[in-house]
Amino acid sequence: MKLASVMIRKPRLFLDTSALFTGIWSSEGGARVLLRMGEARAAHLFVSSQVLGELEDVIRRKAPQHLATLTILLDRAQTEIGQTAPLELVERSRKLAVHSGDAHILADAWFNRVDYLVTLDQAHFLNVPDLGNQIPFLIGTPGDSLAWLRRQLCSIPASKT
Repeated sequence: MKLASVMIRKPRLFLDTSALFTGIWSSEGGARVLLRMGEARAAHLFVSSQVLGELEDVIRRKAPQHLATLTILLDRAQTEIGQTAPLELVERSRKLAVHSGDAHILADAWFNRVDYLVTLDQAHFLNVPDLGNQIPFLIGTPGDSLAWLRRQLCSIPASKT
C-alpha cells in the first residue's frame, strides 16, 4: 500500500515589538503561547532587526531583568530575523501605515511573505480602516492569531492509512 505524503507549510507569523514584549513579560497569555508554538515547530516566527532594536530599548528601560529571557525565548522559538524589505515596498507601506516606523514593520512582514502580523498596536495597525484589505496577510492580536492557527490546524485533512 502506498501512502500519500502531504506537505504542510508551517504558518508564518511576524511578531511586532508589542507582541514580543508581552510574550516576554508574561509567562501566560497568547503571545507566550505563540513563542511556545515556535518552540514546538508548529509555526515559523519572524521578527525584523527594527523590532529587535525597539524591543531591546523597551526592555532596557522597563524590565532590564528580562534581557536574558528575551534571548532564551527567541532562541528556543527559533525566531528568524527576516529580510529587510526593499525601499519600494517600504514606500508602498508608508501610504498604508499611520506611523512611518510601522511602515517598515508592515513592509518587512510583507516582504517575508508571512501569513499573519501579530501586534497589540491598536492605533497604528488594529484600528486602521481597510488596512487588511490592502495587504496579502492578516493582522491581529496574539489571541486573534491563535484562533486563526486553530482554524488552520482543524482544516488539515486527516491522512489515509
